[in-house]
Amino acid sequence: MLESSRIFADRLRRSAFAFPLVALAALAMLLISELSYWRAGESLDELGQRAVARTTLQALHRMMLDAESGQRGYLLTGRSEYLAPYRDANEEIQSTLKALRVHFGDEPAQAELLAELEKHVQAKLSELQTSISLYDQGKHDNWRTLVLTDIGREQMDGIRSLSLRLLDEETKAVARGRQDIYDTLMLTRIGIGALTALSVLALFMYLRQTAALDAQRAEQQRLIQFERDHLEHDVLRRTAQLRELARHLQTAREDERHRLARELHDELGALLTAAKLDVARLRSRLTPQAPELLERLDHLGQTLTSGIALKRRIIEDLRPSALANLGLVAALDILTREHAQRGGVALLTSFEPGAALSEEAELTAYRLVQEALTNISKYASAKQVEVRLLAAEDGVRIVVADDGAGFDTSQPQSASHGLFGMAYRVESVGGRLEVRSSPGQGTRIEAFLPSGAATAA
Repeated sequence: MLESSRIFADRLRRSAFAFPLVALAALAMLLISELSYWRAGESLDELGQRAVARTTLQALHRMMLDAESGQRGYLLTGRSEYLAPYRDANEEIQSTLKALRVHFGDEPAQAELLAELEKHVQAKLSELQTSISLYDQGKHDNWRTLVLTDIGREQMDGIRSLSLRLLDEETKAVARGRQDIYDTLMLTRIGIGALTALSVLALFMYLRQTAALDAQRAEQQRLIQFERDHLEHDVLRRTAQLRELARHLQTAREDERHRLARELHDELGALLTAAKLDVARLRSRLTPQAPELLERLDHLGQTLTSGIALKRRIIEDLRPSALANLGLVAALDILTREHAQRGGVALLTSFEPGAALSEEAELTAYRLVQEALTNISKYASAKQVEVRLLAAEDGVRIVVADDGAGFDTSQPQSASHGLFGMAYRVESVGGRLEVRSSPGQGTRIEAFLPSGAATAA
């Protein structure tokens, strides 16, 4: 038993490792998930910014083309509506350059390229503005000369080249960002895969240990049930032995009482009766001239009469002749009357002829009432006592109740041994006994005796 308990505890300790392992795996999966989400979010934000920068660079190049187209249209036609694209582009170019400076501010190489791009843009815008001013002043030869030079083309080529270089750098940055996202996703896949395998391993360990614990628990329950059944069987066997012993002791006690009653009746009764007869003979032979002797003989005769009466009462207590000769109802009536005379209490009785009881059961009923009345006289301080013999189905009920001091049935009492004796005596003939009492509320003893009961099962 101790070895199995030790094995059970050892398996329980081993199984406890599965729980921290599962918790650690879950925590690691959470951390990896959060880290991957954070890194992927950063990469996506950066890709978004890169896309905006690429769009802005392309828009800048388009604006420069719109400005140049508007300038050429105006110079060729002289119509002012051709300057609208130039003016719109000129206004938007400055805000676009500002946005690009914010984007490339943390990247020295790109910031340097952007600075070069701004120089070409500003130079191109200056060339466009100068040609338009010369046209407005009527200096047609001057603006034509300016347009025909390669200054504007060189500036646009520079703008185009620098824009393409910046776009190429952004493309490379986008590629790196996408690769970072792929790396993050791959790391996440590897981590989740590893942690999933670890979780499956932990789950397998847990299930295996759980199965082992269940088997061990079932074995423990089987052993406990076996021990419980064994103990229950032992308790029932010993209880039956105790009941048989109690019945044997009660039978021996009644037999001893019968023997004592017979000896008192035969031996002591004969001696007391012979002594009383001798006193009577002596008194008849004395003359009246000896009054003192006559007085002493009268006193001796009264003493012998009291002794004979005491002998009869003791014999009745030891072996109630009324029970054997007159039956249970008459015997209980005589018993209660004598108790009322000796105890000085109001005694209410009701005796109903019930089902026929065995001799042993009738003696049990008589002793129950006798013991109850004795306990009431000693401990209850009652003013009124009720004794009832009631007919019941398949037996009789005996009720003895008083209005005395009562007691707490959950606490040991001085009369508890008598109550235990009553219970054993009643159970020995197959009956049952119930005692109800509370302090200051009196006591009620109720017993049921089955008809024809002789021995306990």
